[in-house]
Amino acid sequence: MDTSLWDDYVLISRDDYSGESEKEATLKEIGVIVGDLEEKLWPVNKKIHDNPELGFKEFIAHDALTNFMRARPGWKVTPSVYGMETAWMAVFDGGKPGPVVSFNAEMDCLPGIGHACGHNLIASASVAGGGGKIRLLEAGAYSDHKVDLNLISHPGIVVDAAMMRTTAYYRFKAEYFGREAHAAANPWLGINALDALVSAYNSISALRQQTMAGDIIQGYITDGGIAPNIIHAYAAGIFVVRADTQARLEKLKEKVKACFEAGALATGAKLVITKDGAYKDHVPNKVLARSYVGYFNALHPPNRIPEDQGIDEMQGRTQASTDQGDISYAMPSLSAGFSITPGPEGQGPHNPEFAVAAGTRDAFSKSMRVAKALAGVAWDIYTCNGLLDEVKREWEKDMKG
Repeated sequence: MDTSLWDDYVLISRDDYSGESEKEATLKEIGVIVGDLEEKLWPVNKKIHDNPELGFKEFIAHDALTNFMRARPGWKVTPSVYGMETAWMAVFDGGKPGPVVSFNAEMDCLPGIGHACGHNLIASASVAGGGGKIRLLEAGAYSDHKVDLNLISHPGIVVDAAMMRTTAYYRFKAEYFGREAHAAANPWLGINALDALVSAYNSISALRQQTMAGDIIQGYITDGGIAPNIIHAYAAGIFVVRADTQARLEKLKEKVKACFEAGALATGAKLVITKDGAYKDHVPNKVLARSYVGYFNALHPPNRIPEDQGIDEMQGRTQASTDQGDISYAMPSLSAGFSITPGPEGQGPHNPEFAVAAGTRDAFSKSMRVAKALAGVAWDIYTCNGLLDEVKREWEKDMKG
């Protein structure tokens, strides 16, 4: 190749330069595979979208996805694995041994990613509110197959981002047990459980003034008594505590617990707190994120993800929580967030308007773009010597920090 220096520039002949990056070349190959599957995936996507199911009851979704994977040559599919009816596993037996990547997808792009990568898939249809990934983690689904890392995507109305960070989350039930008495004739004989709960609720409201910016405390009263003319013997509520990190969450939980203990002390009621679920904060892997950004941007979307990871992380931070956080503490993780076009009111997830928007062809096409970029990440891990070791070193540093 003929090159010459002129005013500190290197001139390269167009005859020697195709203008196509390595990532763009890889994406072409991935695009052929995913593109071939896209029209076959659309009816699967619509079937799942048009038949909404509650957590751990996604039987239609489970059957639609496993049937689709069974129809793909080279895949061995196992339904209802690890004690979860809606969890399933698919293993591609035509590839050479290599890193095992677990894919979780919430916009039904999972089969496309898996086919492009050609490795192990572990999936749970339950993705919202049930902690399905945690159940799989505890049951050994990841360790049994020596999963090296985990890739996931999630739609929203925020900007596209690779460095998605979520909050640590703790949900619990608070119950107060008191003693009944006639509220007019002899109230002094009773112990008012509702007063204890209201006292705790008000204490939490006062606590909010001195919590940190990333701290969130939410709750509602589920049981507030049964009649106005008695001292209430039982009161209960469901509460949620969130914080930017697991370490901060532990400190905030102690402050919130003190509010409930104060209610018990003030009234004499007995307090019982029962854990009702918890997620760790999601810690994104910077090495995986760099790979993803390169592929995502090479697809030339209208909005590019910043290559500055500080900006990417700032834009990708959310106060929402996910069981993917627990996965990120167990292994390197990437949770790519991608934007879909919202409805007229601009509503995001957990709203009927967003559910309609998620079922559009436009949203599906955007999920396919994310699928291609995630497949590119898996390809890098599989083909670039030393990259998996770099990913793990970065993860170990994050866990120590």
